[in-house]
Amino acid sequence: MVFTTDQDDGSWSIVSQTRQSPPVDTTAPYSTVSLSGKTILITGGASGFGAAFARHWASHGSHIFIGDVNDALGHALVADLRSSHPGQTFHYQHCDVTSWADQLSLFKFAAANSPTGGVEGVVAGAGVVDMDNSFDSPRRSPNNSDEPEEPRLKVLGVNLTGVAYTVHLGMFYLPRNGKRGDGGARDRHILLVSSIAGVAPLPGQTEYTASKHGVMGLFRALRGTSWQRGVRVNCINPYFVDTPLLPAAGIAILAGAPKGELEDVVDAGTRLMADEGIKGRALVIGPKMRVFEGEDGVVRLVAEAPQGGRGKKERTQAVWELYADDFERVESFVWRYIGMINVMKGLAGWVGVARDLWGVYVLGRKSR
Repeated sequence: MVFTTDQDDGSWSIVSQTRQSPPVDTTAPYSTVSLSGKTILITGGASGFGAAFARHWASHGSHIFIGDVNDALGHALVADLRSSHPGQTFHYQHCDVTSWADQLSLFKFAAANSPTGGVEGVVAGAGVVDMDNSFDSPRRSPNNSDEPEEPRLKVLGVNLTGVAYTVHLGMFYLPRNGKRGDGGARDRHILLVSSIAGVAPLPGQTEYTASKHGVMGLFRALRGTSWQRGVRVNCINPYFVDTPLLPAAGIAILAGAPKGELEDVVDAGTRLMADEGIKGRALVIGPKMRVFEGEDGVVRLVAEAPQGGRGKKERTQAVWELYADDFERVESFVWRYIGMINVMKGLAGWVGVARDLWGVYVLGRKSR
């Protein structure tokens, strides 16, 4: 493995080694043709983002398997999808994502009953929020007032442990989906659902913020190695959107402030699911903003744009690339670490130290 130093500031690029695709132009059109006939498993798919994805992708010919704890909504959604798209396959199965047995059962059922003989897409969509805020304000134990009550940690269980189960199962079942009818490789895609809270603190929602930061940690690490199993990993980070996950109290906090729109979240997720060339990318979805691209190529909010000559360069945009240059400039710690390796290289002539470190890991994985 060879590390390059083609950045102006001398930082290291490992884009080619991680198989990361180029930055996503979220303003460019994309094709949904690949969604036709694709089998997609969605956790938390009975409502919110998951249900919106299911409806939209079903309209493009996908087969959908949904896991959720809300049986009434799940069965109703599947009944509606079967009625609207009688030639496709839709199933709902009760699934508590914090239960390994439940998730394993869902994946086994989907793989066994998929019209394609396997699963092409996995969406780790289950998520909850706790507006009670008991994590930040510990309660006294009902049995001993001198001790705190044990925290529930339900949010971490659903949003992080549940997602980790989904990812682990996806990494097992996706590579088993076989070949297409024409002999080509089927798509193998994991779509993670984080949040704006995965990249910025959300005061008063410490547990939720930690869980979504954890999802981003899964994404940022896994996308660098998932190619070894032929799996591509992408992530969406929605801003506040009016869904069942955002209760009335949350809406009240945001009163008067702009919110993201569900249609933009669906658009971002669909781009990542449909475009099989996108690998290792994250998109943030926020309120629609009017932006202006100047002659210098810099994108600015319209409020900061020149007063005249906007012409066709002004547009509305809600979806943006996130962490676009992680593997181009690596991260600050790795950058410092590689700087230390540079010193070792200079002193001992270890030209291949970085290459060997990565090679041991990759070759070791391949030999198992």
